[in-house]
Amino acid sequence: MSGQAIDTDCMTLTRFILAEQRKVPGATGDLTTLLTAIQSAVKAISSAVRKAGIAQLYGMAGNTNVQGEDVKKLDVLSNDLFINLLRSSYTTCLLVSEENENVIEVSSVEDKCQGKYIVCFDPLDGSSNIDCLVSIGSIFGIYKRTTDGAPTVGDTLQAGRRLVAAGYALYGSATMMVLSTGQGVNGFMLDPAIGEFVLTDPNMRIKPRGKIYSLNEGYANKWDDAIREYVNSKKQGPKPYGGRYIGSMVADVHRTLKYGGIFMYPATADAPKGKLRLMYECNPMAFIIEQAGGKSSNGSVSILDIQPEAIHQRSPIFLGSSEDVEEVLACIAKHKQ
Repeated sequence: MSGQAIDTDCMTLTRFILAEQRKVPGATGDLTTLLTAIQSAVKAISSAVRKAGIAQLYGMAGNTNVQGEDVKKLDVLSNDLFINLLRSSYTTCLLVSEENENVIEVSSVEDKCQGKYIVCFDPLDGSSNIDCLVSIGSIFGIYKRTTDGAPTVGDTLQAGRRLVAAGYALYGSATMMVLSTGQGVNGFMLDPAIGEFVLTDPNMRIKPRGKIYSLNEGYANKWDDAIREYVNSKKQGPKPYGGRYIGSMVADVHRTLKYGGIFMYPATADAPKGKLRLMYECNPMAFIIEQAGGKSSNGSVSILDIQPEAIHQRSPIFLGSSEDVEEVLACIAKHKQ
């Protein structure tokens, strides 16, 4: 009786990162260590998400985060996992989390050594969807420190163009990790049989134009005229676009990356600066999409060119297939005339 065939030479995420490291002359291996720590956090969160009901991780943790959103037990667990694993990697000096109001400074009590990287992350994006089993995810962006001396909040306020690496994990029908270190985008699926992420989507590219638009149409009455006109135009003609909106940024952006189209979270009358956070939602996702050949914008400039002024700063966002993003930007520009 023959057993199931096993790939004896599979490209795991760890192997892939090590191979990429060898291409960089003088690489210290710190980024490799850091990405391995993030990978460990994602595996642990994936395990917790899969057995949330059994482990009684549902329900409120009796707290709200700095955004005023109810914090679920899984949020707290995911945040703790990220912080602890990033701290113990000895590669970071500052951490920015959606769940923490202030920057987290990393220091080693023994020798005061600090790493050179800054990580901004949303440990569990879309967590309001946990109870109905909709896909959720984690998002992260990695920057390199640019100053000497004691690290400060100012060190974290770097534009998305300066990202060293960014990625997200999607806890869907399977767990997938999508990563870019500035040399394109690659997707890795978690194989539970061996407990490793395996390269399944090499060199991911987004189509120049898609057939799907994705945004919360419940806010239509609060949009600018330009957004309303653009969305209405997608419903017209012999081949209207399909509307798809999950309400979990990782899931919506992942679908946009795979199938093409546009994801939007525009400003509204109630949220003139947008809702999604620049540092740990918009920037990492814009980096991934642009690395895959797509475009991103806040309506006037690329998301990656915005200079952040605060760690929890919000921004409107449009990202996806280049032609689709250009089309909505043309509509916005027309209304500004």
